[in-house]
Amino acid sequence: MTTDPTTEPIRFAYWVPNVSGGLVTSTIEQRTDWSFEYNRKLARLAERAGFDYALSQVRYTASYGAEYQHESTGFSLALLLATERLKLIAAIHPGLWHPGVLAKWVTTADHLSNGRVCVNVVSGWFADEFRQLGEPWLEHDERYRRSAEFITALKRIWTQDKAELLGDFYRIHDFSLKPKPLSWPGRPHPEIFQGGNSTAARRNGGQLSDWYFSNGKDFDGVREQLTELAQNAAVAGREDGPRFGLNGFVIVRDTEAEAHEQLREIIAKAHVEAVEGFGAAVKQAGQSTGDKKGMWADSTFEDLVQYNDGFRTKLVGTAEQVARRIVEYRKLGVDLILTGFLHYHEEVERFGREVVPIVRQLEVANGLDRAAVPDPLAGLTEADRVLTAVG
Repeated sequence: MTTDPTTEPIRFAYWVPNVSGGLVTSTIEQRTDWSFEYNRKLARLAERAGFDYALSQVRYTASYGAEYQHESTGFSLALLLATERLKLIAAIHPGLWHPGVLAKWVTTADHLSNGRVCVNVVSGWFADEFRQLGEPWLEHDERYRRSAEFITALKRIWTQDKAELLGDFYRIHDFSLKPKPLSWPGRPHPEIFQGGNSTAARRNGGQLSDWYFSNGKDFDGVREQLTELAQNAAVAGREDGPRFGLNGFVIVRDTEAEAHEQLREIIAKAHVEAVEGFGAAVKQAGQSTGDKKGMWADSTFEDLVQYNDGFRTKLVGTAEQVARRIVEYRKLGVDLILTGFLHYHEEVERFGREVVPIVRQLEVANGLDRAAVPDPLAGLTEADRVLTAVG
């Protein structure tokens, strides 16, 4: 299950702004851009700032403040080739991908990037995307059953010769993929992330995924999910996962008052039509479940201004306040913080300069071996090290 916080440092990821509109659905100024040039510079800034992962979003049809989008897998590969250490997580939808086709793409990307590609299996929340493309839209728990088969298929194709799967959604016969993805001890295949907050999502996470992504949660919400994931993992006889990733929108300012004023302004300037449209579209994702438990099931209008409930994690304040809250999440068992920002270039750089060092100091103070803390410059070229030194 989750790693011991005294032996493993928390990791950092960021949402790739490969869709227009930034990470909040608000008319407030956002010095964030969805273009490749902006994102290439951002990826390089992020790996120098101590980020380990970046998650490329996926939407297919213009919607809810995200009118323009770059496709996640192609964009992820471009960013992998533009960086040296950063891992890219490409979000994909079962039902729009076949696992055998994705397994082949990931394998190629894995070789091209020296083992830095990952996938986030998104069971689906946006019915219109499927319907507009003429694909069937399944009931909530059926989407997660399909995702379970999809993840099982990926693992078998990546690790077995002559893979077989006789499922309700996928049937694979005597399928051999060569070459296989890169592998080494502790990494038998590319990392598989899977998100959601529902009972079905937690079942898949506990039984199958390497990582489980949660929408923004407070401490109690994290404890509840970790408990259920552990129970599901035990039922499956797992001893190696999943690790836990938590979404959180970060606002670091010189004073606590300034940070909270920024949050207030973001919500006050919410794009009401887009937020309400998004809210209506996602209600089926959580409230349609039998136990009414899932992503966005109890999200308020204010929560949905950051469309993965990122405000709920409360990473708002001075650098030290945010760092201390991150370490408290680590103590609970959170392995990774998936961050979003208002002005990405400036705030990612500031996060690395001001927040990450405090987090690392606090981890060591809590018994973490300093040698286990990742060097943000590890694996970078001398040119990048020079850029960091003068930056």
